[in-house]
Amino acid sequence: MLSRSGEALRWLIPVALVLASGLAAAQDRWHGHGGGGPRTSVSIGLNFDSRYHHDHYYPAPGYVAHGLPPGAAYVGGRYWYGGGVWYEPWGPRYRVIVPPVGLVVPVLPSAYVTLRIGGLPYYYANGIYYSAAPAGYVVVAPPPGAEVVPQAQVAMTPPPRPDPIIYPRNGQSAQQTEADRQECNRWATTQPAAMNDANIFNRAVEACMDGRGYSMK
Repeated sequence: MLSRSGEALRWLIPVALVLASGLAAAQDRWHGHGGGGPRTSVSIGLNFDSRYHHDHYYPAPGYVAHGLPPGAAYVGGRYWYGGGVWYEPWGPRYRVIVPPVGLVVPVLPSAYVTLRIGGLPYYYANGIYYSAAPAGYVVVAPPPGAEVVPQAQVAMTPPPRPDPIIYPRNGQSAQQTEADRQECNRWATTQPAAMNDANIFNRAVEACMDGRGYSMK
């Protein structure tokens, strides 16, 4: 026959196991699917990129988002790109990835660092290096000497313009608004000079959305 202390222990052990399991699950949800590298994990699936004093937060590779952010553009294959972050479909959602070398984006993210390495210009954001290409900017491997770039050869971009607010003038649903936004992003990449000038790209998106019955401020 169990003593009172033995009986209490018999009930406490399964309770402790359940609590430990719940805590582990909560910690996993809190820390997300964070990646590593030179950036510091600071929150739910976020990394702080301090290289070259870039000093911006980004979702960590592996983080799964419910949807694409405003302004994300389709760049071919399985890949989407927006705000310096790369995505691929992951079931009904989108997973943050490290892009393969060779992918081309129409415009650079609104916040990036300009570098001169070996006498050539490169652009850096969110752990990724880009160089100019005929169709925009191509993802490249970290160039030799990237880890020891003198501060004098690092140029910061001005603070990014906030994402516009999209107002559906004709009562379009959130799903329709998102579908129209993605279509307008695709169309904007086909406009002359939009692949090399973020201002032209953004104007093309705004014109397209206006034609579909939206106001953007």
